[in-house]
Amino acid sequence: MPNDAMSQFVYVTYIRTTPEKVWDALTNADFASQYWFGMRFEGEWTPGTPWHLRFSDGRNADHGEVVEADRPNRLVLKWRNDWKPEFAAEGDATCTITLEPKDGVVKLSLVHRMERGESGLIGAVSGGWPMILSNLKSLLETGEVPMKTFWGA
Repeated sequence: MPNDAMSQFVYVTYIRTTPEKVWDALTNADFASQYWFGMRFEGEWTPGTPWHLRFSDGRNADHGEVVEADRPNRLVLKWRNDWKPEFAAEGDATCTITLEPKDGVVKLSLVHRMERGESGLIGAVSGGWPMILSNLKSLLETGEVPMKTFWGA
């Protein structure tokens, strides 16, 4: 039975590469900006350290703290939105990315969740993550991203 006090978005994709290459793609700001529509991550990617996601003009989009960083298996981030006041007011979410190698591919599982029902943030990320991770998959497999501009609101 679903928990009414929790919202979550789950996405799974398979990428023909290695866990190390996916990890590096997730944590390297220059590489990530290619599939994140020009946005840039900043952080050291070690537990207890802050991270930021900035728009191409330098404005802060999201921020949080690295909860867990087990290269190249699992990355857990405390996540707070900064650019939409109604999302920021919801508080912190958690984003967990797990990488599992199998037969020449990597299973990337993402769970973005918030301990509140009907979260607007989780509703918004459910539209963004599929585009971002599709771009990541294509970039790692072909060297190109299929979507150059973000289609979301």
